[in-house]
Amino acid sequence: MLDKRAQVLLKTLIDHYISDGQPVGSRTLSLASGLDLSPATIRNIMSELEDHGFIASPHTSAGRIPTQRGYRLFVDSLLTVQPLQSQEIRRLQNELSSPDPQELINAAAELLSNLTRFAGLVMIPKRQSIAFRHLEFLPLSEKRILVIIVTADGTVQNRIIMAEKPYTSSELTQASNFFNQNYAGSTFEQVKQKLHEELQEMQSDMTRLMAAALEASSKTANNSKEGMVIAGERNLLDVHDLSTNVSSLRKLFEIFERRTSLMQLLDNSQRAEGVQIFIGGESGYLPLDECSMITAPYEANGQTVGTLGVIGPTRMAYERVIPIVDITAKLLSNALSNS
Repeated sequence: MLDKRAQVLLKTLIDHYISDGQPVGSRTLSLASGLDLSPATIRNIMSELEDHGFIASPHTSAGRIPTQRGYRLFVDSLLTVQPLQSQEIRRLQNELSSPDPQELINAAAELLSNLTRFAGLVMIPKRQSIAFRHLEFLPLSEKRILVIIVTADGTVQNRIIMAEKPYTSSELTQASNFFNQNYAGSTFEQVKQKLHEELQEMQSDMTRLMAAALEASSKTANNSKEGMVIAGERNLLDVHDLSTNVSSLRKLFEIFERRTSLMQLLDNSQRAEGVQIFIGGESGYLPLDECSMITAPYEANGQTVGTLGVIGPTRMAYERVIPIVDITAKLLSNALSNS
């Protein structure tokens, strides 16, 4: 545990480093910390902080910079979060006012990016967790069938399936009615389970038709490219700490392109409560020491359905970014519950 003087000096150092990106020397700390300490005492405390791994000395400067461990102590114990102003919250509410859930998710990603000038991410809720309200089969050609699915959140999905045999309009209407009467209000996963259990009791043709409709819907729902909305990746090109390291940028944009690691990180964050902060490579999914990720889960009708967040440099204004992520998650939850 650090004593009070060491905590004040570490916080002052990190605040200054986040502000201007330059290593911080003892003289700057003496003037900015508000502590009545001699230069020798400050140097001794700085040496102690360095020995404990909270700060480091770049080869090109006599000043110090924070390490990943120093940032972790800073965000966990020393940070004073700045709440958003009421006019900023109203602006967010106005931007998150669409009745369309997908538009709300897209808007949330854009807001996170615009407000922080970093990359904003929102994990799209998995369709399997959403109950469907209505389904309809319509013939297109001999074996091509249009499936219209209306989910409980008002989303309309149109899917085209290839049937194993031709169906008449009457048969398709009968299948639609049976499906709606027996399964409306269930999630797609629940319907799959019921179909499996009732397989022997149903007409085989109808079973295959319903199974094809569910498979077409699930394939789209599970498409990793559609599982996340990312906005503002190119903002990171303007971040000096990242733009000067071409190798780091390449790795970061490879992660954005694959998305798999980001989806795993957001999915894990969904199980946690409140804002989560991942600094450097400590998450196990972001292999870059120069990047941090701040996430928060969001809800729909009281159920956690996804996670949103921001990816930016470790040298970011955490006291401002954290409340932006937090309030965006809460406002998105309210908007989805009321859409």
